[in-house]
Amino acid sequence: MGGACSRKRSHDEGNGSPEFSKSVSFKWPHRSSFNNRSIVSREPCIKAPSLLEQAVMKACETVGTYESFAALPKDLSQHLLNELVKRRLLKLSIFKAFQYCNLEDVLLDEYPGVEDSWLEVIGAQGLSLLSADISNSAVSDAGLALISHCTNLQSLTLNYCDNISDAGLQHLTGLKNLSSLSFKRSDAVTVAGMCHLAELVNLTSLDLERCSQISGGLCHIEGLTKLERLNLGWCNYVDDQDIKALTGFVGLRELYISRTKVSDSGILCLKDMINLQVLHMEGCHIYPFCMETIAGLKSLTNLNLKFCGLSDFCCNKLKGLINLRVLNLAYNDITDAGLAYIKGLTNLEDLNLDSCKVGDAGLEFLKDLLNLKSLNISDSEVTELGLPYISGQNIFSSIKQYFVSLVCMFVFFQNILVLLILSGLDKLENLNLSFTNIADSGLVNISRLTSLTSLNLDVRQVTDTGLTALTSLTNLKHLDLFGARITDYGTTSLKCFKKLQSLELCGGGISDVGVKNLKDLTNMTSLNLSQNYLLTDHSLEYLTGMTALVSLNISNTKVTNAGLQHLKPLCNLTSLALQACKVTLPAVEKLQATFLPNLAVIRVQ
Repeated sequence: MGGACSRKRSHDEGNGSPEFSKSVSFKWPHRSSFNNRSIVSREPCIKAPSLLEQAVMKACETVGTYESFAALPKDLSQHLLNELVKRRLLKLSIFKAFQYCNLEDVLLDEYPGVEDSWLEVIGAQGLSLLSADISNSAVSDAGLALISHCTNLQSLTLNYCDNISDAGLQHLTGLKNLSSLSFKRSDAVTVAGMCHLAELVNLTSLDLERCSQISGGLCHIEGLTKLERLNLGWCNYVDDQDIKALTGFVGLRELYISRTKVSDSGILCLKDMINLQVLHMEGCHIYPFCMETIAGLKSLTNLNLKFCGLSDFCCNKLKGLINLRVLNLAYNDITDAGLAYIKGLTNLEDLNLDSCKVGDAGLEFLKDLLNLKSLNISDSEVTELGLPYISGQNIFSSIKQYFVSLVCMFVFFQNILVLLILSGLDKLENLNLSFTNIADSGLVNISRLTSLTSLNLDVRQVTDTGLTALTSLTNLKHLDLFGARITDYGTTSLKCFKKLQSLELCGGGISDVGVKNLKDLTNMTSLNLSQNYLLTDHSLEYLTGMTALVSLNISNTKVTNAGLQHLKPLCNLTSLALQACKVTLPAVEKLQATFLPNLAVIRVQ
């Protein structure tokens, strides 16, 4: 948290303070997302700490002995606060020493114990305060009154604050310099509260995601014409009538209306928003005639149409959006024919076709998307037929050699074509092939994609043999083999992936011997070995060197209380799943209290 402290930010700098949000999500013990960044730094220390850093570290050791930091230079006070928050050492009694320190940023997202009395200290920063984040706190309407005089505030984040209602928003009406306001999932905010937002005429970013009671209130903010970013995602009752109130927002660059009730007439209201670069409409039913409106938004670079009921015909309207870099078409009725319409979108870097009805022939249309860095064809009809056997230079000699029938030759050549297509996407960093029909023989082709850093092969047909073909992918950081049939023998191939940060290996074929093969993968931050019922306490011995581990799942194994001692060195561990093991909660809590102070998520039963 925090950042540079000695900054002067004027209102001409655009959005003011950068947005601060929680970037780490523990989806465990389910299959983990590969998009999450590690919260543990493993960068080697290449220089000695500065005098300022040394002073801050020393102050942290004796912070409880000071009554006030008001005499400190502003930079030092800011650094000290940021470090205390980072180390989770900040208590209200210590925080009070920061009154009148002229702090610019107070960022307490998800910090434990924050309530109204903390706002007294924040409010004491007065006109110096530029950015505040008190998300996930117990702050109430009364607390917001304590910062109502901080009129230079540019960025305020109040996400998931259940005690803030319409009355609290009234205290914000004097903050005329606010450029960014976010209060996600605030069910107590209603149409009446939206009236107060009308006073914040300098807002450029407004986030109302998951605010379920604001339908009918968007008419009150139609005067906020400086808005460039508006998030109404998952506001379940926002409908076409609400969107009509936004027709004057021609300067919008980002609009999020996923999972709302917006449909045909609402979509037509977007036609004048020609500056839109980001449009997320996941879950909104889009009729074919509405695609004309979307096709007219030529500035779009990021378009999410997941779960929108699109057909191949709808894809025809996408071919003119040549600036697109991110396109999400997952969970639509799109077949190979639909992909023909996007083959000209050569600026695409991220394409999601999860659960679409595309197969090997459709991949031919992706061959010219040479800028693709991420491709998701999970749960599709893609197969591996022909992929592993023949390279492009000896297709015809192989055909001549085996004298295949005309029908078999067609299938064979079709799948070899897929091999050549994928081999050409040499910028790919993220490839998701889960729940496809790819088998071991197809992995030879994937081995050519040496730029891959993330690979999802949650495919039951993949075995040790296929894994052997992937040892050239030495840049891999994330590997999902959740349902693959990997045994101890196959884990020897994993030794090649020295950069691995997350690994899912849950096929049930791993014993303690297999875990031993993983012990040198010390960059690991997330490891899922659940469902491997052969694992015993001895397997945990081999994890002691993985001190960067943040998440560990060893559910449904033979691990007992006795094995927990081997987890003592894993001081960065925050999530531990031990369901269906012979482990008791008191034993884990003792380990937590003594050796694992960061452990926050414990799953035993």
